[in-house]
Amino acid sequence: MYRLLIVDDDQELCSLLTSYLSQEGFEVTSVHDGGEAAARIRSADFDLIVLDVMLPTMNGFDVLRDIRRQKSVPVLMLTAKGEEIDRIVGLEMGADDYLAKPCNPRELVARIRSIIRRAEAMPPQLDAEESKDLTLLDLTIEVGKRIVSVNDEVIELTATEFQILLLLADNAGELVKRESISEECLGRKLAAFDRSIDMHISHLRKKLGAGTTGEERIKTIRGVGYQYVAI
Repeated sequence: MYRLLIVDDDQELCSLLTSYLSQEGFEVTSVHDGGEAAARIRSADFDLIVLDVMLPTMNGFDVLRDIRRQKSVPVLMLTAKGEEIDRIVGLEMGADDYLAKPCNPRELVARIRSIIRRAEAMPPQLDAEESKDLTLLDLTIEVGKRIVSVNDEVIELTATEFQILLLLADNAGELVKRESISEECLGRKLAAFDRSIDMHISHLRKKLGAGTTGEERIKTIRGVGYQYVAI
């Protein structure tokens, strides 16, 4: 049974989501305060955190920042409908995905299952026999252990960032379309005006740093997709 933490100051919504998610087989804990959430996350392990932005004591961004200092647990941000800036900031800070409120509980369950699946499963483009280390100059990806290092220094990535990097690196030098990244790494079809992939790529670039030639490792093919440049 997967353990979820719902962080939202709307107690009625938490009650409804707890009831629905429990029926779907999840073990659910809910808190309604950002400070309490941060303390709970430090002291307990969860498989995924559903995190609202607007919270008392600590807002969702501060809680997410606190999480990413210590854990790589998947985080699904809940944002107000139409607040694109919240989605962008959340993704830049390391959220795995976002969902606008009010949300359909069935879509929430689908997003949760997709995030958990990609966080723990073998990457979709590789089977168990192919899960060998992948090395591209100073970049090493230990697929089975889900460890990424640059010049032997381990880089902490979220599950989504790992999946995207692995897909690009496994196709180094080739164009990987945005549609493929969305379907294979986010678990959903690419939606119009969805900037999730762009934010994850931006985060990867910052974490990985420049390549051996001083240029960006991930090249944008404008309007089409991305390419890992192994030079």
